[in-house]
Amino acid sequence: MNAGPDDRFYQSVPLFARFEGVVDRQNYKPLPDDWCLAIADIVGSTHAILEGRYKAVNMAGASVISAVLNALGEHELPFIFGGDGAMVAIPAGGVETAARALASLRNWVASDLQLDMRVALVPVSDIRAQGLDVRVARFAASSHIAYAMFTGGGASWAEQEMKAGRYRVDVSDAEPRPDLTGLSCRWDPIQAHNGEIVSIIAKPRSAETMDAFRKLVGDIIAVTAEQNREAHPIPASGPELAFSAEGIRSEVSATAPPSRRLRQRLSIMLQIVLTVVLHKLNLPLGSFDARRYKADVAANSDFRKFDDGLMMTVDVDSGHRDRLVQRLEAAERDGVCEFGLHRQDKALLTCFVATALSRDHMHFIDGASGGYALAASQLSEKRAQARKAEGLAQPTEQNI
Repeated sequence: MNAGPDDRFYQSVPLFARFEGVVDRQNYKPLPDDWCLAIADIVGSTHAILEGRYKAVNMAGASVISAVLNALGEHELPFIFGGDGAMVAIPAGGVETAARALASLRNWVASDLQLDMRVALVPVSDIRAQGLDVRVARFAASSHIAYAMFTGGGASWAEQEMKAGRYRVDVSDAEPRPDLTGLSCRWDPIQAHNGEIVSIIAKPRSAETMDAFRKLVGDIIAVTAEQNREAHPIPASGPELAFSAEGIRSEVSATAPPSRRLRQRLSIMLQIVLTVVLHKLNLPLGSFDARRYKADVAANSDFRKFDDGLMMTVDVDSGHRDRLVQRLEAAERDGVCEFGLHRQDKALLTCFVATALSRDHMHFIDGASGGYALAASQLSEKRAQARKAEGLAQPTEQNI
């Protein structure tokens, strides 16, 4: 990636440690005007999920992050995982490299996962020409990892432009497969401990109701905070040592060409056996500590985030779930927000681990039977029904 004066922008954004800070405008800084948003999602993800292919859909979504970051050789860029897709903010000097990575990723998703992926690069300057913005904050999920939060309405506009076929990435000679080193989906789906796993997407309705929307977000966070670990789907000690055969197959496909897949599968199985033995005996291996690694998986997970609206996948009992639904429904009736919600009994974990010896590995949480993708589908259906009934134009997300 060609270095530019704004390439270290993200590192200059101050960290905040309490998730309530997502509604504090002072935590957000505008992306440089010459940056781009690299965006991708799966076409027909709802149908694929209903066919039981939720692991493949989540793997494809997380692969956007690993492909772009690996291609740029830079793991400290703002990104967000959305279940069936993802977005990464790219400095000007990395746009051409990112375009090739996205085109290569689209090829791999089609050939290996049999899914159709849309990919686009949207200039921040074009977003601002629409009167919108892209502002970024950094939330410290743990002392080892921070995740980007986005506001300003620009990311949502860019996604709609991609879905409309604009800003499409066209690279005719892209490689057949991207570099997905570190991408994995080894863990079995994680059973709810409190009651059920609820995936929520809540978006502000208009600029006029932003104060009420900020209050709504605070109320939702307060309800979930009453549950153990603030309704985090993973126990503090980490996920159970149970591994997914389907996830391992997906990881092998993602990280090795056909000629090396047997070797890669054996390597992964050996790593798993070694991790289980070291965990059971509580023995370190050099600088690797299996129990510490498992706890870091929980601490480093992105179970809640902000992307022009609140997104969270939480583990709640029936009473807290009902309170969340009632609060969201009341806000929707009052014109404060639009929301989608999907319930399931397990959470799904997809990971990006550059090296298990470093503690800054990243873990993306979604509901295990549709999660964010089905919540987004429900939200889209509500919007379509509202436009049809009221004759209104599609609402635009506003700056927090």
